[in-house]
Amino acid sequence: MLEPSNNSELAPIPNKRYFTIGEVSELCAVKPHVLRYWEQEFPDLKPVKRRGNRRYYQRHDVMLIRQIRSLLYEQGFTIGGARQQLAGEGAKEDVSQSQQVVKQLRAELEGLLRILKG
Repeated sequence: MLEPSNNSELAPIPNKRYFTIGEVSELCAVKPHVLRYWEQEFPDLKPVKRRGNRRYYQRHDVMLIRQIRSLLYEQGFTIGGARQQLAGEGAKEDVSQSQQVVKQLRAELEGLLRILKG
């Protein structure tokens, strides 16, 4: 989820059942139009809509928005990359890429060791 350092800059989430888009905007340091856009891009983000299409976010929505914010603004992911990361696919790809890098580095280091010994 979010790193503890990211949580420190954002206000704690009050113990309420529903939050308006304005409240979520302040809690997550994201403008309301960005929240509405993220609803289209992230399928898991679905606030309850009531009279007049007013959005009411629940606590889990606020936590998800903070996670999305962290992925996009602090970790530098694209929208597609953040979507994959949230779906868990990004973690699998990162592990395989890391393993390939480690294998390549090891081969290069073994080659250097052979040169130094010879």
